[in-house]
Amino acid sequence: MLIDNDAYQRILGEELRKLRTERGWTRKELGERLQSGISLQTLATYELGTRQCSVVRLAELCLALGELPQNLLARVHDRLFDQEADKVRVDLADVVSDDQPELLPLRRWARGRLAAGGSSDVRFDRATLEQLASLCDLRTDELLTRLRKLSATTTL
Repeated sequence: MLIDNDAYQRILGEELRKLRTERGWTRKELGERLQSGISLQTLATYELGTRQCSVVRLAELCLALGELPQNLLARVHDRLFDQEADKVRVDLADVVSDDQPELLPLRRWARGRLAAGGSSDVRFDRATLEQLASLCDLRTDELLTRLRKLSATTTL
């Protein structure tokens, strides 16, 4: 499983901003509690998720906010992968080359999409998975498992 860098940075920033605002602090007040000189602009870019911070800087921010870094990172991880739990990325070439009879409707669609010049890399969200599962006469979790196995050699 790959980490979406942009999503990770955005969620980390949201969690940092949440900690700061829960304490009722402005960025300036947080900056005053840090041992290193961080500009308000730098703090803002961390909170917006547009700038990466070093591990040492993250630990310093957490210390100032009274939060253990591992707890903050665990929340970021949970949020990131909870969002991804019901999504699957599939290479349609894998679907076309598969021979599971239950996946025939999906295989036909994949062939058509590839023939039309569509991208072979698709991402199915929960609603799409539910519709596809119905077409394939499978439960959604069964289809999700099959697609993940099918794409085990590609990025999920």
